[in-house]
Formats: sequence, structure tokens, C-alpha cells
Amino acid sequence: MAQKLSKTGVKFPIGAKLVIIISILLLISLGAVIALVSFISTGDVRRTAEYNNLTINRQASSQTESSFQSVQAAVLLYLNMTDRLSTGGDAEMERDFFSYNRSIAAIEVVSTEGVSKYIPGETFMFSNNINANLVRNYFDSVLLVNMAVSGRTNFFNASPFFRLSLISAIFIRQGISGVETVKVLFMPDNLSESFGTGTNTSFLINGSGDLLLHPQNELVLKGANFSSMSIVSDILRDRGAIGKQISYNDESGDMFFGAYFPIGGTDTFVVTTIPHTIVFEAVQRATLQNILLTLTVLFLAVMFIWFFSKTISSPVRTLADAALEIVGGNFEQNLTPNTRDEIGLLTESFGKMTGALKIFGRFTNKDIAVKAMKGEIKPGGFSRHATVFFSDIRDFTQKCENFTTAFGEDASNRIVLWLNEYLTYMVDCVEKTGGVVDKFIGDAVMAHWGTAFSAGSPAADAFNGVKASLMMRNALYELNRKRRKDDPGNPQIRIGCGFDTGIVTAGQIGSDQRMEYTVIGDSVNLASRTEALNKPLGTDILITESTWKLIGDMFITEEMPSVTVKGKEKPIRLFAVINLKKAAGPQTLADVRKLFNIPAVDISTVNVNADEEKFKISSY
Repeated sequence: MAQKLSKTGVKFPIGAKLVIIISILLLISLGAVIALVSFISTGDVRRTAEYNNLTINRQASSQTESSFQSVQAAVLLYLNMTDRLSTGGDAEMERDFFSYNRSIAAIEVVSTEGVSKYIPGETFMFSNNINANLVRNYFDSVLLVNMAVSGRTNFFNASPFFRLSLISAIFIRQGISGVETVKVLFMPDNLSESFGTGTNTSFLINGSGDLLLHPQNELVLKGANFSSMSIVSDILRDRGAIGKQISYNDESGDMFFGAYFPIGGTDTFVVTTIPHTIVFEAVQRATLQNILLTLTVLFLAVMFIWFFSKTISSPVRTLADAALEIVGGNFEQNLTPNTRDEIGLLTESFGKMTGALKIFGRFTNKDIAVKAMKGEIKPGGFSRHATVFFSDIRDFTQKCENFTTAFGEDASNRIVLWLNEYLTYMVDCVEKTGGVVDKFIGDAVMAHWGTAFSAGSPAADAFNGVKASLMMRNALYELNRKRRKDDPGNPQIRIGCGFDTGIVTAGQIGSDQRMEYTVIGDSVNLASRTEALNKPLGTDILITESTWKLIGDMFITEEMPSVTVKGKEKPIRLFAVINLKKAAGPQTLADVRKLFNIPAVDISTVNVNADEEKFKISSY
């Protein structure tokens, strides 16, 4: 009996494997390309950013140095000229000087004796609303006393004092009266472009880290000090350096490129910085675009591979499902190749194999073959408490002779067709009740229940076997109703059925070239001999006492005369099966004989020596 097998799931489908493999390859290859491009681009951008940052720093330094030198040179020229004037002209010269140097707010010259000369730029002060006394107070502040160093100009942030962007400078000059300290207050408005806003930020600091110029002027006005900044601390620590390019982290941990350069002859430095985020923004954007492109390519590749894999996995899954059906005993598999590749060839070959299996299933017991294929039936024999069945067609030899007389050479073909129709119904009744058709012996059928398959108990197996014989009886009744009584090409059929239940030996018996699953034992012989007693006893279904004890309470039976079987010491009790209890149909043996045209017999006339004296009829 074919078993329905559930389809097993595949843990690692071909499609998933292809997707994983191709995805890994794509990710590795495209990832490597992206990483390489990003590395090369990052290096190029870094070099370009450092070069541009250093260039901007040098330009700002050059402009700052030029501006400071211009202020200092103008002041020195003015002071030298005033030294050479012996009489008058100071006021006019002073007016002309401040007229041509509008960024200078005031000048103070202090001699070594402490004598100071204060020269205010009244026009500048008036236009910027600066009080002259405020400037003098600033010049006299402690911050600016004794700060001058010979040969070096010191700069200070005067913006917090005046709330205006102003720088003060102190330097030494050799005057007519001796060494003098010169203090200059000026506005560096001509440097606004160099220290303006942009991608790169440039600012000016003095030797104390005080901010002198910055794009964010509010920092200058507040008097900010940058000495704690990483790059500024490097500058103050290494004052002798002529300037360099570094990469540093600010207080928040952000990375910057920084370049600085000292202003010659002063204590000031121009610093130019740019954040890494700005420098590498384009690289990061390009990298992100490449990643998105990679993901898009990967998605399209996965979709293509997935659908392509279906052309492989779907036919393979169809073949696997068909194989499972075959394992379950269903050899009726119609497979048609849809491709002309190796999968199509495999499908075609598989189809030919299933065709061969269908033919094989007709020549052997398919259910037994399936169980053997699964390893459920192993070589060797084993004991079973089984019910064995034999059936035979009445007057089969005479019917065959009638075929030959009526059809001549075509008789054999007609006999086979007629017999196959009958056997189809009989086999169907056996298999529907869980029995196994053991073999066909001409017109005879041998079957058994409780061997390869069991309903759970010997009684249940015996019940199924006897029920199958009643189903055979009904099937034959319907077949015979469609046949003419004396039709030589399709004659009516009557059969006899015999049952016995007992211990048998079941197993695969045969040679290495050919084997069959069968049963042997005393019950087999007794069932065969019981079937042969149907004709002399005028019955169609006979069961032995061993079977009757198991299922007698479920069927209507009539006991027949006991039979002494050759090889048995005690007579065997026999029972004719009439019908299932409480079922419609015949209720007595007489009803059975009448319904199925079974001739009644006189027991006293039975030849007890018939059939090689295998049996003799005892009296009631």
C-alpha cells in the first residue's frame, strides 16, 4: 500500500547559495574597489588640502608681514623726519602723516629717560569716536611697559580696550637723543580679506597666544587667548620653527589640518586651519554614492540570480518531489523537460526511469518493493501472526477451452484481457483493506494480511481479509450483471475463497537475481486447501476455525462439516461466510447460493479421495 510522504524542506536552496556566493563576491570585489578608490582619493585630497592650506597660510603671512612693515616703516620715516626738523613744521607734517596713514590711530615715543612724546591721529579718533585720553591711558598701561625688545616688534590686541578692532605694536628705534620705545596703535583693516571667512580659517596670534585677527571678530573683541589650542601650543613651544603643516585634534576631538608661519621680526604667527570633515566631505560623499551604487548593483544582481536560480531549482525541486512520490510508492509521474540543458536531460532521463518503474510495479508487489527500498523490509525471515487467503476461478479450464473454440489464435489475447479485468477488481479489494497480493498462480490469487502491513492486531487483520472477500463477491456480482450468461468472449465468473490464520514466516525468498516477498508455513498450505473445499461444499468463502475464533462474532457464518486434512491429526472445523452482521444482503448460505448461482451439493456424494486425498469429509 503506497504511503503518502510529506515533502521535505531544503535547508540550503540553490537560489540562496547562489545569492550568498555572488553577494559575497560582489561585496568583496566592489568593496575592495571602493576602499582602493577611497584610499587613493583620500590621499590625493589630503595632499591637495595640505598644499592649499599651506598656500593660504603663506599668502596671509606675506600680506600680514607686508602690512606690519608698512605701518612700522611709515612711523619710522615720520619720526626720522621730525628728528631732522630743527624748527616748526611739526603740525603740518603730523597732519600730512595721518592723512596718508589713515589706519594709524596714535603714536607714542618714550625715551630712555622716561620722556614721552604723544602723537594722536585726531581725524582717526574723531571718525571712530575714540577719546585721546583713553589712548594715552592705554599706552601708559602696565601691559605695554618695558615690553619692547631690541630688534623685535611686539604686537598686542587693543580691541577689548576700545571695543574696536585695533592692534598696538611696540618696537625700539635709535633716535637723535638715543634709544627710544615706539608705541603704535593702528587698525588692520587692509587685512580683512586675508583673515575673512571661507573654507580655510586664518587667524593671527602673538607670542602669548592672544588673538589679534580672526574671521569671527567677536573673539578678537573679547580678547580671546588660543594658547590652549593644540596647534597654538605647538607654536609657542617651538618658537624657532619657520612654520610647518600639521594635523591635530581640537578640544572636541575633531580633526583639523593646520599650517602656521611666523611674521619676520615680530612675535606674531599666522595660523590657517581647515576641518577634516570639510576636506574629505567630497570623498565621503563619493564613497557613499559608490556604496549606494554597490547596493543597487547587488540588489539587481540578487534579483537576477534569484530568478535565474528558479530555472534550476524549480525543475530540481520537481524532480525531488517526484522522487519522494516514488519512494512513497506512486510511480505515476509525468515529467516533461522544459529546457534543453543538463536539467532538461536529467528530467527526460528521470521520466524514462519512472516509466520503467511503472512497468516494474506491474510485475512485482509495488508496496513491498517500496518498503524494501526504504529499508523497512530487510533480508531474512521473520514470524508474523497473519491471515492467508487463496482464491480460484470456478471451471477456469473449461472457460479457456471455450475461448479457444470460439476465437482460435486470438483466444490467448482475449483470455488475458478477460482475466486482467477480473484481477484488477480483486487486487483493488485486497489493497483497500490493507492486504498484500503475494502472487498470481494462473487464475488463482494469493494474498495475506498482517505481514508487511498490519491493522494493529491479528483479529483486525483477519477482519480486513474476510471483508475483502465480501468486497470481491460484490464486485463479481456487478461484473456478472453486465455479462451474458453464455458469452464465450466474456463469460461470467464465480470464485472460491479460502482463509486460515496462524503463525507464518515472511521474508524475501529467491536468488540474488530475483527475489519475491512471500509467506510460508502451515497456514499457507491450509488456506490453499480450504479454498479447494468451496466447490465440493457448495460455498464461495470458507474460513478455518483459527480465523473464525478471531472474527466469528462480526460475521454471519455457518459451520460446515469438519475436514481431515492430510498432515493434520485432528479434523479442521470450517465455516462458510455469509455476510457482515447487520449488513444488507444474504443472511443464510442458501441465500448466497441462490444469489450467486452456486449449486447446492449433497455432502454424502463428495469424493473424499479427490485432490490426491488431501482432504476427506467427515459427517456432521
